[in-house]
Amino acid sequence: MTGFVQTLFSRRMLVNVMNGFSSGLPLLLTGSTLQAWLNDEHVSVEHIGLFAAVGLPYTLKFVWAPLFDRFVPPFLGRRRGFMLVTQLALVGAILGLGLGHPETSPWWMAGMALALTFFSASQDIVLDAYRRETLADHELGLGSSLFVNAYRLAMLVSGAMALYLADRWAWQQVYFLMAAFMGVGLITTLLASEPCVDAPPPRTLRESVIEPFVDFFRRDGAWLILVFILLYKIGDQMASSMNTPFILKLGFTKSELAAVAKLFGMLSIMGGSLLGGLLMVRWSMARALWIFGVLQALGVLTFAMLSEVGKVYPMLALAVAAENFTAGMGSSAQIAFMASLTNRRFTATQYALFSSLMGVPRVIISVPTGYLATALGWTWYFLFCALMAIPGLLLLLKVAPWSERPVPLQSPPSAT
Repeated sequence: MTGFVQTLFSRRMLVNVMNGFSSGLPLLLTGSTLQAWLNDEHVSVEHIGLFAAVGLPYTLKFVWAPLFDRFVPPFLGRRRGFMLVTQLALVGAILGLGLGHPETSPWWMAGMALALTFFSASQDIVLDAYRRETLADHELGLGSSLFVNAYRLAMLVSGAMALYLADRWAWQQVYFLMAAFMGVGLITTLLASEPCVDAPPPRTLRESVIEPFVDFFRRDGAWLILVFILLYKIGDQMASSMNTPFILKLGFTKSELAAVAKLFGMLSIMGGSLLGGLLMVRWSMARALWIFGVLQALGVLTFAMLSEVGKVYPMLALAVAAENFTAGMGSSAQIAFMASLTNRRFTATQYALFSSLMGVPRVIISVPTGYLATALGWTWYFLFCALMAIPGLLLLLKVAPWSERPVPLQSPPSAT
């Protein structure tokens, strides 16, 4: 227990939490918060929709991730140097966006929004690599859950808090305040330690682009691992993509949706993520993936139950809590698993690839889910989503068999 408490309250975990906040803060500033600003300025719905394209860097970040493995800034080290550069650039981009005027300078707004997402995606690449290189393997589950929960807390700041303040302040002032909140990341970067990695960085850009792939595909079952990353949460992602229209069609109001499905759902997923991370300090990676994967499927089944009973508030609360709580546990395990796969020499590139791959089902599978729900009906649709967990669980027989021994508590990687 002493080792567990020391891990939970270690300096490494505190830095990890602060990094999670810094990572999550920029996301909604080019998403729903910016959409609200554009709407207030009477920008047309068509043009507001076009602003969604500025989020493209988040899905393409693996393209320039090798640069962060190959080059080392002349200050603070390979990881902290790039953390400082991307965070300073984010402050500038947020301030630049705040200086814009949607009606009179739409191209400036679009350019600043695109710059903001590019620097945000770049910061994510470096922070993910930093987390992997500073945490021991047995700490990755807890570290990932704390990072993600801090990420979601930051989204409340740049989302709900920003919208609340926008009713009282000018939008420019709101964005200036959000830029000030990036000080959390800057201070953390300056006070943190640079991870100590035994392997030297790639010597050439070609090596930093090609070797991460060669290194990964030399491993036994590399293709099975990639398929597993695609499939592990596919059923849960299919279910969550249709939760909002399903709840509204049952007769619940938008206010009830906001209170139960959104606020209560976020608290549930944060709780599940935290519990999953805590359990993974003691459990093996394989055991966590198995148990959380089964629980995810059972969580989805509660929506099938809600479909059968109809507009019943306690059942809505149960379904939202169960689905989000188990989804948070599954996410903690999957993120930790992906981090454990990376070679510390190519952490930024390999993790960027895995995280991009993890998001593919959420985008592609969401496209036909409405048609599928209409064809099957809600109850059978959620049953189908639960059954979609089976292929990922079967792949665990090869990727992470239950008999895999737990990782013993060990000293964390040293830092300089």
